Amino acid sequence: MKNITVYDPPMCCSTGVCGPSPDKDLVRVAGDLDRLAKKGVEVVRYNLSQQPSAFVGGEIGKLIKEKGLLSLPIIMVDGEVRLVGRYPTTEELESWES
Repeated sequence: MKNITVYDPPMCCSTGVCGPSPDKDLVRVAGDLDRLAKKGVEVVRYNLSQQPSAFVGGEIGKLIKEKGLLSLPIIMVDGEVRLVGRYPTTEELESWES
């Protein structure tokens, strides 16, 4: 089973898809991740505003120290960093699921 971990920038809620005009990219990513989770992919998301300790130390802490908050979001697949500074496309997520 694949494991996708998303380290989100500071957001008001766990997915960032709240408020009167949510970011369309975040809505798409949230839907894509939900679909993958329903297919058995383990999906974990960390929000810097709500879980700051997840961003300290290790490879995530190193990336943030080197590049600052512009490194977020950081996407890991099976413990490997796959993307830094942007969310994956639907096609990228689909390619990682198998």
